[in-house]
Amino acid sequence: MLTADLLTALAAFAFVSSITPGPNNLMLMASGTNFGFVRSIPHMLGVSVGFTLMIVLVGGGQAQIFEIYPVAHAVLKYASCAYLVYLAWKIATSAPPGAKGAAEEKSRPLTFVQAALFQWVNPKAWTMALTAVSAYTLPADPFMSLLVVAAVFGAINLPTVSSWTLMGMQLRRFLSDPLRLRVFNVTMALVLVATLYPVAFGPTQH
Repeated sequence: MLTADLLTALAAFAFVSSITPGPNNLMLMASGTNFGFVRSIPHMLGVSVGFTLMIVLVGGGQAQIFEIYPVAHAVLKYASCAYLVYLAWKIATSAPPGAKGAAEEKSRPLTFVQAALFQWVNPKAWTMALTAVSAYTLPADPFMSLLVVAAVFGAINLPTVSSWTLMGMQLRRFLSDPLRLRVFNVTMALVLVATLYPVAFGPTQH
């Protein structure tokens, strides 16, 4: 089993990596601003449950696909970039709360399933999962240590990502003006796209 020192280090890594800016947190802040906390709950749960499951599956050998089929890494990389650009566009064009008509119908928070599946095309989630599995699972007890790693991330990830939704909610009063909300949404979309720079133009990793 993991020692107390290793558990402490794991908890610190889980906290820092979960609470720092990334596609999930930027999208949750935008969701909190545009849709409120309650409507964003499925999105938050999807992020946390989806990422916890991702750690288990990556630790179970899914990452070895990249070693066997290097082209799979490139396919995932560019599919991730394309999907994040699409999500950025959705954020930039989100209708203000209470807007009427077709724009309101099209502007909805991510569902639980969408948020969970999104982890598999989220570059930061892949980096976090691969680092957690390689650094904190024990060769002498891989299965149990993997479950501990997943459990620690599951316990820490949900409250940390939820804080970004709350942060977005706090901005709602300031962003009650449609123009300010539009500027916020476009800014968040641009920042989300900016997170792709090291993925698209950084060195290829397997």
